[in-house]
Amino acid sequence: MEYKNIIRIFITVFLLLFTNSCYLLKENGIEIEIKNNNDSPITDIKFYTSEKLDILEFSKLKPNESFSKFLSMKKNTSDGSYILSFTREDGKIEHLKTGYYTNGGALDRWVRFNVEKDTTLVKYSGIGY
Repeated sequence: MEYKNIIRIFITVFLLLFTNSCYLLKENGIEIEIKNNNDSPITDIKFYTSEKLDILEFSKLKPNESFSKFLSMKKNTSDGSYILSFTREDGKIEHLKTGYYTNGGALDRWVRFNVEKDTTLVKYSGIGY
């Protein structure tokens, strides 16, 4: 009888560890998507955290183009926000500081930016971890 209980406990512990392993192996960071809904291209696109440890850079996004990329935050250690900067066709530099991460860890799985003619819309996934 005790042998069966030991096996049940072992299987239960194994299943708990196995189901949580995906969470433990997941890299710290955030997936970004930027879509240019503007009639003109945007250039010099940069996305980074306020700690500025890793920067995603893209040279140009034409009208109705989009891209997605993962920003690794494995070097981040403090609290901060995310920053998107880009240049509009008229030379105006947009610098958008948004969102929040804590203790170097992303609170969201993804963020989407929709660049419109006169504004940039931002949407986060919500608590991701």
